[in-house]
Amino acid sequence: MRVAVVLPGRDRPVHAASREAVRTGPRGIDPGHLMEQLVPLVRGLTGAAHPAGLATAVVGAAGFATLGDALRAELPRALAREFGVRRVALAADAVTAYVGALGPRPGVVVAAGTGLIAVGTDLAGWRRADGWGHLLGDCGGGAWIGRAGLEAALRAHDGRDGGSAPLMACARERFGPLPELPGRIYPRADRAAVLASFAPQVAACAGTDPVAAGILRAAARHIAESAAAACPAGGAPGLALTGGLLRLGAPLLEPLEEELTARLPHARRTPAEGDPLHGAVCLALDLADGALSLPVDERMLHVVTTGTAGTTGATETTGAT
Repeated sequence: MRVAVVLPGRDRPVHAASREAVRTGPRGIDPGHLMEQLVPLVRGLTGAAHPAGLATAVVGAAGFATLGDALRAELPRALAREFGVRRVALAADAVTAYVGALGPRPGVVVAAGTGLIAVGTDLAGWRRADGWGHLLGDCGGGAWIGRAGLEAALRAHDGRDGGSAPLMACARERFGPLPELPGRIYPRADRAAVLASFAPQVAACAGTDPVAAGILRAAARHIAESAAAACPAGGAPGLALTGGLLRLGAPLLEPLEEELTARLPHARRTPAEGDPLHGAVCLALDLADGALSLPVDERMLHVVTTGTAGTTGATETTGAT
């Protein structure tokens, strides 16, 4: 969890972070666990044992669209009780990533990390593509690339077609004997992250290994498909890419540029202005000023207003999936 608070008289927000992931359970993202982490962080930033006047807040949460029922039901009251918050926006982390990258403009943003989601808006409504998790989707994301690379390694181990000897060697170096690989991955609660940790090895092999290069070309195709599905059809929408997957560099970015140019010739490529926490701060400031222009949607950007605005705060939680 990362937190930013805009204090009176300061030009820049102050920041804090927690290393612990916010829990999920049968009711989805746990609002009680979120508040357990949030309260001491905000107290530390404001220098107050019982901060008051934090009247506007934005919370961006991974998995909010499908796991956000408890947050919608309980978090606005909890924020009001603890901090005096009167205006709250609960957002999918893809929305805060969108605002951080493009601001309140029509367009599409691809957030590519361990997972993969594309979010777009024409300012009348939201569209999303993928973001369904590593078991059902996130095609082209880090876990998808890593899983495909490990499959190619196991194919080579078995002597099946489609195998890659270089990826087999990398997998052995990273994970040990390949027959033990399922036992090292399947029981892990963080298996998506474990799979994604192999994506850099796929990129490293792509210059000389056609199988690895083909995996990254396929990932680029999947990413561009999601971007095209979420992008507004008319006008000249903005198009931005964000997320740690971009650090794979040319082996992914070069085929991705080709795919995006072919599928979205009307979109304007725009460098991302900031990260999701920056987007949450921008949403909080707009909400405080009554200037929110992005479409409100229960599963993407849920707004609760019960009073007047004051100090603003923003939270990004990435622990929920």
